[in-house]
Amino acid sequence: MEKETLAKLLEDIKSLPKLAKKSEPAIKAGFIKIKKIKPKDLDSFVQQKDSEYFAHIDCLNCGNCCRSLGPRITEADIDKLCKALKIKSKDFIEKYLRVDEDSDFVFKSMPCPFLAEDNYCMVYENRPKACREYPHTTNRKFINLLDISLKNRETCPIIYKISEDIVERYT
Repeated sequence: MEKETLAKLLEDIKSLPKLAKKSEPAIKAGFIKIKKIKPKDLDSFVQQKDSEYFAHIDCLNCGNCCRSLGPRITEADIDKLCKALKIKSKDFIEKYLRVDEDSDFVFKSMPCPFLAEDNYCMVYENRPKACREYPHTTNRKFINLLDISLKNRETCPIIYKISEDIVERYT
């Protein structure tokens, strides 16, 4: 059953990048085919799988995304976080952010500076948009997110499984 597979992936989260790399050629080839056929029900299929898998997996048991991915931080995110933390924008940027190769703000270091030891987010209600949307499985036009999903398979057991399910169903 899918629940056991997800639990196993979560249990051995450090092996996920290796598993994702191993299966990447097949998933990538499947995604190329899917982009060509543009299935009309892809969004509803992905959202159904999202609901199914998130019913069995609690992100607080993982936190891998918060430990390893640097989300893009927008000006709106900075404003929201500064207000919540009662800190000036200049001070927030200086303390927590850097500009990456794409000229975007990202956290200076990982894990996320707001990730607590128990995997709770200390700024959860005010977290950046990229964090709120991750792993993007509830977004519309998921077909446009296949490329980023290929990379996210290395971090998130749920997107790893959903990617397999997509390729199995549509190819």
